Amino acid sequence: MAAPRILVVDDEADLRELLEITLLKMGLDVDSAATLRQARALVEEHDYALILTDMRLPDGLGLELVREVTASSKAAPIAVITAYGSAENAVVALKAGAFDYISKPVALDALRVMVRSALKLSEAPAPQQDGSAPGSRMIGSSPAMQSLRAQIGRLARSNAPISITGESGSGKELAAREIHAQSSRASKPFVAVNCGAIPETLMEAEFFGYRKGAFTGATDDRDGFFQAANGGTLMLDEVADLPLPMQVKLLRAIQERRVRKIGATVEEPVDVRIISATHQDLARCVEQGRFRQDLFYRLNVIELSLPPLRERIDDLAPLVDAILARLAGPGQATLGPGVLDALRAYSFPGNIRELENVLERALAFANDGVIEVGDLSLKAARPGDAAAREPAPAAASVAPLELAVELEPAPAPAAAPVADPVPAPPGLGPNGLPSNLPEYLSQVERDIIGRALQQTNFNRTQAAALLGISVRQLRYQMQKLEIVAPDDNA
Repeated sequence: MAAPRILVVDDEADLRELLEITLLKMGLDVDSAATLRQARALVEEHDYALILTDMRLPDGLGLELVREVTASSKAAPIAVITAYGSAENAVVALKAGAFDYISKPVALDALRVMVRSALKLSEAPAPQQDGSAPGSRMIGSSPAMQSLRAQIGRLARSNAPISITGESGSGKELAAREIHAQSSRASKPFVAVNCGAIPETLMEAEFFGYRKGAFTGATDDRDGFFQAANGGTLMLDEVADLPLPMQVKLLRAIQERRVRKIGATVEEPVDVRIISATHQDLARCVEQGRFRQDLFYRLNVIELSLPPLRERIDDLAPLVDAILARLAGPGQATLGPGVLDALRAYSFPGNIRELENVLERALAFANDGVIEVGDLSLKAARPGDAAAREPAPAAASVAPLELAVELEPAPAPAAAPVADPVPAPPGLGPNGLPSNLPEYLSQVERDIIGRALQQTNFNRTQAAALLGISVRQLRYQMQKLEIVAPDDNA
């Protein structure tokens, strides 16, 4: 079997020779070109497993070659060599379709890692006729899902950072796992991090790790998320919730591909593909000054938008079958007359996550595994109710007082200009304003969480869904506010 063939395009003879020797020692066949014209001729003549090109060539830009190769039928992975500190050029190349990039001076270890990743792409299983990969968990055959699967297949052949957008519960983490599973990094770890659930004081230690003795309680060396995901994929869920100081540190780690543990004196290299996700509008967060523009451009190289469930309602039946099979076992639960029609008439503001919750609750009330319409408890399916239950775009990260206003709107009396959203906690002055704002907000949030727990019989999963936050966030807020439930295992 012939060895994979690599094309090196660079006008610097010394660097070209170094790259050739390194690749030959890896058992690869190597062709080289000093100009764009020579490279084009070789690409027409041969099939390459990887093309490695400098950004600046005597007769043009390597970016031209990236666009031509990406648009061609051969579609070989192509990586670019950028000058030190030229992060903008790397982003432009990735947007144009480059597989990856490497900076000068070229680190040979990083080069070998990148080459091996490119070679693994040819070993990935071919997509099926409907665009899905073997073993895919992306269920549905609607046009929206077919388009989504096709996009995921293309994105899996790149190492470019991806920003996944979509409403809460639409399957952002599932899409990220699918990209990872179809990529050359599939055999390496996939690490998902909820950025909104980590206390700010612990963020640096959680992301980058620490050395023994770096601070009180650091009794051993510990790796962070970047080290845990080394060689694989790191998903930053709800990335818009990162505080600004952490955004600066994250930007450096992504640009330099190196991290330094707390208490360490040297940085260590990491090979991680970043996939970020949020239900917020990151561009608007940038405009509002809540998110750094330079980090936005680094994360948003390629954007993948997930459709809400109401836009792919044709996929409802196979989704229901798959969820019931997972919850109750294959063939152990069925739908009674009219149940599927009732589900189709519902808008599902919580998307697939809400569908799972509805079916799980219905199974608990079902007789002999047969779910009836009454078991669904779809009160919001009536006209006008669905819109009322639509969560606000930033429900997971709004301030406690804003959350109270959203969940418990109280009509103001005719004589009063403003109505309290909840029974007023103590601490309001004669002017109607709190004398201690932090304590006032904590009491409002304590009241709201307590009411949600009571309405759900202290089921934390259902209470978190009712409040539009994750269970982990709810547990953290309960601990912070010293809210004790009757049963800690509820």
